[in-house]
Amino acid sequence: MPLPLIILPGYFAAADDYLEMEKALIAGGLAARIVPLSRKDWFPTLGGRSITPILNRIHATVEQVRRDTGSDRVNLVAHSAGGWIARIYLGDSPYDIHGQVPGQTYAWGAHRWVSRLVTLGSPHVSQERWTKKNLNFVNDNYPGAFESSVRYVCVAGKAVYGKKGFGGERGQWLAHSSYELTGGVGEAWGDGITPITAAHLENAENITLESVWHSPRSPGLWYGTPSVISQWIEFLR
Repeated sequence: MPLPLIILPGYFAAADDYLEMEKALIAGGLAARIVPLSRKDWFPTLGGRSITPILNRIHATVEQVRRDTGSDRVNLVAHSAGGWIARIYLGDSPYDIHGQVPGQTYAWGAHRWVSRLVTLGSPHVSQERWTKKNLNFVNDNYPGAFESSVRYVCVAGKAVYGKKGFGGERGQWLAHSSYELTGGVGEAWGDGITPITAAHLENAENITLESVWHSPRSPGLWYGTPSVISQWIEFLR
């Protein structure tokens, strides 16, 4: 029987944005639940500050699901920035780069009770100065598919090629800007926000889905569209 599944929203996204994804996953036979975040829960993290408040909400949700289901392990599906936040949550190193109480551990070593992590369009690297501090912590402490007991699956979308100027197809200029800020190269393929190279991790199971955009507000199919979910749901069974 598949393990319980917890959906972690992307940066500044609310749980409501993932209701259709949750519904499709449940229809697919998975016991899915969204971390109950609202947009205001992200306010304390603005400007590259500590994401400890989000880690706290993830942990509370995981513990509640484990109690409710009696399962000792769960799976995580993390969209966008939720992917690298989940990598912090899996680890044992104290997340103290923002000056928290010395000696206190702000991650819970969740690799002990997480079986699989599926990331969807997650920017696992960044050149953006506000995000870089957190992502450097992640990649310095937990490079690639770091936890040997966890199965990592990294899903990237290939919908837009980044291109400078306004003469290209829809979204190419925005994609170029976002790809450059994330991966350092604007002329690349990606989901309109995250380039493929940034969405994949070394030693993970990396897959790329054609014509898949980044978010529910995108103009086409996105990772949470039922027909797209059918392409990655099997990694959770």
